[in-house]
Amino acid sequence: MTGLLRAAHPGPAFAVVLLAALLAVAGGLEPGRVVLVAAAVLAGQLSIGWSNDLIDERRDRAVGRSDKPLAAGEVSTRLVRACCAAAVVAVVPLSLACGWAAGVVHLLSVGAGWLYNAGLKSTVWSWAPYAVAFGGLVVFVSMAGASGLPPWWMPVAGALLGVGAHLLNVLPDLADDAATGVRGLPHRLGARWLPVVATAVLVAGSLVVLLGARLGVAWSLAGLLLVAALATLALTRPGRTPFLAAIGIALTDVVLLLAAG
Repeated sequence: MTGLLRAAHPGPAFAVVLLAALLAVAGGLEPGRVVLVAAAVLAGQLSIGWSNDLIDERRDRAVGRSDKPLAAGEVSTRLVRACCAAAVVAVVPLSLACGWAAGVVHLLSVGAGWLYNAGLKSTVWSWAPYAVAFGGLVVFVSMAGASGLPPWWMPVAGALLGVGAHLLNVLPDLADDAATGVRGLPHRLGARWLPVVATAVLVAGSLVVLLGARLGVAWSLAGLLLVAALATLALTRPGRTPFLAAIGIALTDVVLLLAAG
């Protein structure tokens, strides 16, 4: 069962589910509605995670990815395929139970994740599914409540956060991906420029929130100073510092987005 869980990419899945739940709470959704939103997002994330490892199984075996349960033989393909199918079946009614319009938005966001797995990850458009999925997540949560469509800057900030997360997420796998012909936007940027571009995208997300939301002087000043300090570290320090600083900016973006909600 551990291999099955790891094949679902539990870290990113948990982060997205937690973000959705926190956005729902910040948006004033009732507890039952928060649980429903989180369940829908969880089903979608499980389907995306399992489909990713199923589609990449041959590629992961070719490069000896011991951290991939399917490639390492820790879990059977049949079991992962069955669980992925169950997650796909579950995500449809769970999403639509949040409201027809909201449900369609979420299903489109999940579909973007599948498109990434199915081939967009190897193109210059690899960033687009993340922009759609994260921007759509913000819209889905807002529409699942009584507030309807969110202000324009919230999905824009969500989309920028998603693109930044994509750039950072690929960084550790650049060598393995190159060996199997994967050349998405992060691979074309390369290890030298990837942290720089990721930082710029995440800083842009911070500025969108700060300009679009009315957070007050204290929140705005604190957010601006923190993002500026982290961006300086990301652009001037060697080693893993740029990567860690960019993650710090992403977390700051999440906090600002929640505060605005």
